[in-house]
Amino acid sequence: MRHRRTNARSPHGGAAAARRRSVAAGCLAVLVAAGCDRGDPQRSGGFSLPPLPVETAIAASVDLQEQFTTVGSLAAGETVTVVAEIDGSVRSLPFAEGESIAAGALIAQLDDAELAAEVARAAAVRDQRRIAYERIRRIVEQRAGAPQDLDDAEAALHVATAEYDLARARLAKTRITAPFAGTTGRRLISPGAFLRAGSPITDLTYLDELRVHFTAPERLLDRITRGAPVAVTTTAFPDRELIGTIDVVDPQLEAATRSVRIVAELPNPDRRLRPGMSADVTVTLQRRLGALTVPSEAVFVQGDAVLLYEVLADSTVVARPVTTGLRQRDSVEILTGLSAGALVVKAGHQKLYPGARVVPVMDPPAATTAHARTEAGA
Repeated sequence: MRHRRTNARSPHGGAAAARRRSVAAGCLAVLVAAGCDRGDPQRSGGFSLPPLPVETAIAASVDLQEQFTTVGSLAAGETVTVVAEIDGSVRSLPFAEGESIAAGALIAQLDDAELAAEVARAAAVRDQRRIAYERIRRIVEQRAGAPQDLDDAEAALHVATAEYDLARARLAKTRITAPFAGTTGRRLISPGAFLRAGSPITDLTYLDELRVHFTAPERLLDRITRGAPVAVTTTAFPDRELIGTIDVVDPQLEAATRSVRIVAELPNPDRRLRPGMSADVTVTLQRRLGALTVPSEAVFVQGDAVLLYEVLADSTVVARPVTTGLRQRDSVEILTGLSAGALVVKAGHQKLYPGARVVPVMDPPAATTAHARTEAGA
């Protein structure tokens, strides 16, 4: 006896499957509608994305300075090693080490007894030659003597006068004085020492004005000129900034580094900075008054375009292609594509799209003056 097997569906199972298919189709329709309405929430049947909170800033007109920063070395405005010009023993050293002295102040006095005697002797010879010259001149005027005798007497007087001046000059060299006002260094000799010509006595440095030596790459040569302002800070006094000007731009470049040597002068009124210190040098290459700037974070690159998002009056955003100029650490100059006073998205633009609604959160106001620096000089 054969049993035939039949497949029968439960009426309840078929109804459940139909309900599942209906729910899945409904979910798919909602997802598709939500995806299609992302760009235009008004087309959705009452469904829209909430506004996105973004940090914003106002495009402001400020004064920009393009700058070049490097490291230099400070040197004295004037410095000299005081030396003896003639041989002699030191009689006194009437100066205080490390103190300021005036120009012409006595630094060292050498023994001058012998040279003073030579001056007295030369003076006596000169006076005798002058008397002889006057006597012969009267005789010649009376036509009682030969003109040649007068010429010889005049020549002898000139020689005697020159020898007297030479003796006085040698005597003056026993007084070693400061060639300019400055600060003395330590003593390199002691009283009683015998000096040879050229022997050092001390150093004299003018600290009221300093010179800073630094180099700049050749690409900036045509933009660095004499008289350009320079700001200098040091590690020892990081909060103290001195302002000077470029005084020398070397006419030749260093072949090994392709850089040019530059010297700037700056005041040092309290004499706190000293020669030999390292210095951070900032040179102002150009100034731009009223440049339009936005925060650096607001600008981004998409493909070949430089963009930023501007927030419109209806709280939607639009992507603006812009042209940028000078860049600095916190802001960037906008040359074209944006107007002053525009509200731009500073942070949060990664999740935005054109037409998206936002809730602006204002950024604190930026400084009114900005300073730009070239990347190679930083």
